[in-house]
Amino acid sequence: MIGLCLGLTGAVWAQLSVSHFTLAWNHTIEKIRWEEDYRITKQGLVLEEARVRGNGAGMEIPQGARLENGSWHYRRSLPPMQPLSLGRTPEAGDYQLCFDDQCHFMSKWIGAPTYSQPSMQMWACETG
Repeated sequence: MIGLCLGLTGAVWAQLSVSHFTLAWNHTIEKIRWEEDYRITKQGLVLEEARVRGNGAGMEIPQGARLENGSWHYRRSLPPMQPLSLGRTPEAGDYQLCFDDQCHFMSKWIGAPTYSQPSMQMWACETG
């Protein structure tokens, strides 16, 4: 089964048997929630839709976005990402992974963000 691997430079720290997920976080300056929905394919992670609850520094609402339930919804046409790289530091807070109607902080699987490991990657992988 294709699932989600978390780690860095090919070293797997955790594997999740999911076919899609939402990556969520709060903008470090504006403190506004951002969410991106991904589908996992053999080619990589496909961004299906994104949402942001407002705009601010580095958070311009893309043209064509629609306001729905307090969030701006939009789609971007991007090739599958393999891997998706994320910066992760203590002052920025932790990302959340949401699937099966629940959200969990990334630290549940890979520990809290640290200065000694300020980044991580996510990619599609075979899970057992």
